[in-house]
Amino acid sequence: MSKFIVGLTGGIGSGKTTVANIFAELGIQLVDADIIAREVVEVGSEGLNKITAHFGKSILNKDQSLNRSKLREIIFSQPDKREWLNNLMHPMIRSEIHKRLNSATSPYAILVAPLLFENGLDRLVNLTLLVDISPEQQLDRTIIRDEVSSEQIKNIIDSQVPRAERLSKADDVIDNHGKISALKGKVISLHNNYLKLANNA
Repeated sequence: MSKFIVGLTGGIGSGKTTVANIFAELGIQLVDADIIAREVVEVGSEGLNKITAHFGKSILNKDQSLNRSKLREIIFSQPDKREWLNNLMHPMIRSEIHKRLNSATSPYAILVAPLLFENGLDRLVNLTLLVDISPEQQLDRTIIRDEVSSEQIKNIIDSQVPRAERLSKADDVIDNHGKISALKGKVISLHNNYLKLANNA
C-alpha cells in the first residue's frame, strides 16, 4: 500500500472518537473498522444472508436487521460458532478497509479500530497511535456515556489487549487524562509530523 496510513486505537471510553474527529477537522480521511463491520451485515447484504443461513432466522429483528445481542449471546457461549463468524467477517471487513484506505485522497489516512492489535489490523498501517487513559477513567467515562453497568464495561475491558501491551506496541501515544483543549494541541502536533512522514513515504 503506497498511501501513508496511521492506525488509531484505544480502549473503550479512551476518547478515540474525539481524537479521530479532530483529525477529520484537519482534513484527514477516516476509515472506521466498526462502521464497516456494521455495513457488511446490513439488511440485504451478502454478510447478513450468510449469517442467517448459518444461525437461522431467530437472530433477526422484526425488520430483518441483525439482532446483535442475540448473536453475541450465541457466539460468546459457543467458541466454534464465534470462530465461524470471525472467519466470515474478518476477510470481508479487511477487504472493505483496503478499498477505502486506497481511495482516500487526503495526504495520509487514519484507520480507526478499537481492536487494531487484537485483529491484526496493525499490519495494514505504517504507524500506530494509541489514545490512553487509566482503567478507572475508562470505567467512569463509559458508565456516564453509555449508561451501562460497570460489570459490562469490565468484561469489554478484559476482552481487549491489556493496557501495558497496547502501550508497548504503539508508536505514538496520546495521554488523554486531561482536558479536551489540551487534546487538540497534541493532535495538531502529531498531524504535522504525519504530514512530513507522508511526504517522505
